Amino acid sequence: MSKKDLYEILGVAKDASQAELKKAYRKLAMKYHPDRNPDNAEAEKKFKEINMAYDILKDEQKRAAYDRMGHAAFEAGMGGAGGAGGGFGGFEGFSAGSFSDIFEEMFGEFMGGAGRRSSQASAARRGADLSHEVTISLEDAFLGKEINVKIPTWQICTKCSGSGAKEGSSPVNCASCGGIGRVRAQQGIFTVERTCPTCHGAGQTIKDPCDSCQGGGRVQKTKSLQITIPAGIEDGTRMRLAGEGEAGMRGGPAGDLYVFVNVRPHKFFRREGANLYCRAPVSFNVVALGGEVEVPTIDGKCAKVKIPAGTQTGQQFRLKGKGMSILRSPSRGDLYVEIVVETPVKLSKRQKELLEEFGKSETAKNNPKAHSFFKKVKDLWDDLKE
Repeated sequence: MSKKDLYEILGVAKDASQAELKKAYRKLAMKYHPDRNPDNAEAEKKFKEINMAYDILKDEQKRAAYDRMGHAAFEAGMGGAGGAGGGFGGFEGFSAGSFSDIFEEMFGEFMGGAGRRSSQASAARRGADLSHEVTISLEDAFLGKEINVKIPTWQICTKCSGSGAKEGSSPVNCASCGGIGRVRAQQGIFTVERTCPTCHGAGQTIKDPCDSCQGGGRVQKTKSLQITIPAGIEDGTRMRLAGEGEAGMRGGPAGDLYVFVNVRPHKFFRREGANLYCRAPVSFNVVALGGEVEVPTIDGKCAKVKIPAGTQTGQQFRLKGKGMSILRSPSRGDLYVEIVVETPVKLSKRQKELLEEFGKSETAKNNPKAHSFFKKVKDLWDDLKE
């Protein structure tokens, strides 16, 4: 039997707390585990040693006995803290429970501890999440809207209230797992735990299934929902409706419904965030002399845009607060109107005469950009001739 100090084996102080003991043991157990050190006799010996040390020190009675009498408290034939039962059976007979306790936290499916936590509640399963797409107009996105949708889903069986059992009967505990939903088998120092093959983890079996749901506790139906689309919502937004997904199994919570909102392109407005953009064709004489034009707004009204004399194609005018609603805010974005100068077409003889007369009177001051452009072209050609 090893005579090393147990605290030294785990590398902790004698007044170490249980949390410190567990942390030290976990680190060493993972380091020296045989699977990580195949064909390493020294690592296997160390692994057994730290397991034996932790098996004693994690138990308050054993630890107290060790603190009083050292290794002698656990040598064969001595009662020690174990009383008339012949002590704790010595180091050589240590239980694998210490290693099992640590691994159950890390791997869940393995070790006996997971089974102890299993119960009928573990059979309850959350319902699946569902998704649904809706398409709305830009006006609906501006104002917000209440829409009705129909979604095929699984719902709680009203006849058996979700139990799956026929009226007048009820599920009974599974004979294979005793209602735990999991079965265990010993494999060496490990206790391996698996889902019960009889009840498939439910912990209960149904002898007389419900006629409506055939024991499933759920039936497939089409559910009608009224969904509120908030004002200011953007294209591609995902809305989560908690608890509106599929019904859970065996008392489990329902899943969620995710609604994806698509906003149709508008024939007049282009949206960027909370701002709207549009193009307004304006006649030649309005941009030349100045004036105003009316443009529609997203709220169904009209707004006037003042056009200064000399306005050029591509210039934008901002109408503050005439854009989209802002989500969860009383504010609105802006509307930007881009001017497009329309060239006159199908001119009458008199109109042509007037334009020709006007053209003869034009100077560089009237068309500074055109004059500058053609001057640059002339200079370029002159340079090429030299």
